[in-house]
Amino acid sequence: MLLSVLGVVSTARGQAANSSPIIDRIGDTGFLRVDVNGFGGLDARQQQLAYWLAQAAVAIDPIAYDQFSRFGLRQKRLLEGIVAFAGADPASRKVVEFARLFWANRGNHNLTTSQKFLPAFTFAELSQAAHAAHQRGAFATGMATLPPLLTDARLDRELKDLRASIFDPDFEPMLTAKNPASGRDILQASSNTFYQNVALADLDGFTEHNPLNSRLIKAADGTLHEQVYRAGTRDGRVRPGLYATFLRRANEYLAKAQTLAEPAQAKAIGDLMVYYQTGRFADWLKFGTDWVQNDAIVDFSNGFVEIYRDARGAKGSAAAFVSISDQPLSRLMSRLANNADYFEQRAPWDARYKRQSFKPPVVKAVENVMETGDFDVTIIGDDLPNENAIHEQYGSKNFLLVNITRAFSQATGHSDFQEFSPSAEVTKRNEQFGDEAGDLMTALHEVIGHASGRVSERLAAGAEPYLKEYYSTLEEARADLMGLWNTWDPKLKELGLVSDQEQVSKAMYDTAVLSSLTELRLVPVGNAIEEDHQRDHALIVNFISDRVPGAIVQFDRDGKRYIQVQDYQKMRQGVGLLLAELMRIKGEGDYGAIKALVDQYAVHFDTALRDQIVARFRGLGEPTYWAGIFARLTAQFGPDGSVQAVHLSYPRSVDEQYLDFAAMYDRSLLLAPAGLQRR
Repeated sequence: MLLSVLGVVSTARGQAANSSPIIDRIGDTGFLRVDVNGFGGLDARQQQLAYWLAQAAVAIDPIAYDQFSRFGLRQKRLLEGIVAFAGADPASRKVVEFARLFWANRGNHNLTTSQKFLPAFTFAELSQAAHAAHQRGAFATGMATLPPLLTDARLDRELKDLRASIFDPDFEPMLTAKNPASGRDILQASSNTFYQNVALADLDGFTEHNPLNSRLIKAADGTLHEQVYRAGTRDGRVRPGLYATFLRRANEYLAKAQTLAEPAQAKAIGDLMVYYQTGRFADWLKFGTDWVQNDAIVDFSNGFVEIYRDARGAKGSAAAFVSISDQPLSRLMSRLANNADYFEQRAPWDARYKRQSFKPPVVKAVENVMETGDFDVTIIGDDLPNENAIHEQYGSKNFLLVNITRAFSQATGHSDFQEFSPSAEVTKRNEQFGDEAGDLMTALHEVIGHASGRVSERLAAGAEPYLKEYYSTLEEARADLMGLWNTWDPKLKELGLVSDQEQVSKAMYDTAVLSSLTELRLVPVGNAIEEDHQRDHALIVNFISDRVPGAIVQFDRDGKRYIQVQDYQKMRQGVGLLLAELMRIKGEGDYGAIKALVDQYAVHFDTALRDQIVARFRGLGEPTYWAGIFARLTAQFGPDGSVQAVHLSYPRSVDEQYLDFAAMYDRSLLLAPAGLQRR
């Protein structure tokens, strides 16, 4: 599960403008360059391993576009051809800007709000730009499974087919609709392709064999069929399935990485290759079991991992990252992991839901070299694997993404905190202790939060099938609450993990309540929160405000709304109250209880207040949404085709990164006037 900086008020120190890693901005979206300082400290074998793992990450990147819309890959091919072969005409420039937002969201639905965004150009201008690019050589080859667009007539048909998906605001308006209007079905109201012609009621009594990695299709006769994501085996015993082209390519690169990995990691990579061939969940569990027990310096995640984009909370979207360990910081954070049992036994929930045996999680402070697919740059922590069966027996692996945190710290000042801070005292505390509080929250959320608790024997396979579309909100709130609860524990001071514990803890609480207000800017249209992390933050603050009088207060000053902690210990009482209830709900799979809590406290908001928050942020001039620009690894090959050296650089533009990714499957991009070169 993920920890995100989504919507959190900045706690960073102000940076000089010329040191900002923001390399581009389109409207409310900033493109953030993420630097890697530790690559030069790797030996040649480790650098080559990172290169091939990064290639495998790029290989599965297109899958996310297809999962988010049935038109996603076709839109992607069209826009990339125009960008690569763009002319100087105004129409092409407008399309280029739209393409950058499209890449940032892996489609034309905002990943934070799930809402569709529309272009600033007309259909005629799109057609003009596409034909101009076509004349310069675009669309001359196929893109993965898509055939080339060799004639003007074929290009016109493609433009016509894509018209509604790009320009019509009422056509597939939501990526993931967990709270659709007019009581519509949550699956059919979502644009993602996890289900085809399937309504939630159709799943009653149906048993999925591949709930994580399949598309569920309802045939004309009413029967349900799973299209499994798999490459197939060479001997033909397992036939290729959905996304075979991309998974085969990933396996080619994983095979090269396997030869460079240490034995334990090589075994895990081999497990993943088998899983990509067969698609069997048992093979995914085998990979996760071996992967979680390996603590390599160059590490990775690759697969159908998180279930946030599925309104039902079952199917995973394609995502990958490649990381390098910061070993001194990892050793420091391991002190927290080694005391996980201490915090478990002091958790404020019933003993029935406490673990009696606890395998300390692996804790890794890392720099991410590469992120692809549905892995967002706002993610600053990750706890994997997600499967309860692995957690219970083998523990988990926690990634604290230090270079992401560093990039945001460099990119943002603290003007936003000053705008929304309720008092000079809170502002001063944030300036002194905000960074430390944020880092501690990340560690507690990932290391202690997600790894904690146990479910009843009835739920041995996990609570997800019981809590359905509310599971992710519950789990993110539970992990946040564990951070808020444990920040006051004197054990942290004993372990050397906190300086001034009272002030750091107060700063953490200040940020938690402020975020519930400032995150309203992330939903500028409508009156419902769809994203799970935002729902988590709203649930915590609204629940405590309602159930523990005197803990949190809101007030207006000079026509502006503010929120603050009135009594920190009362707020902690509320944290414990909600935490105990969420663990009970998870432990018993109580769907009715979590639905009632989320629907009451975490979905709807005052739109007039939202409009005020949006206007105040607009006045600050800071981006609302973010996309990541990551390191570019370039291999130098010898005469025999082996890698002799790997060089790290950074894309000079947004276009360079994404066209570089795209060229893996679209050879026509290699002929672009800009002289794009594959890595």
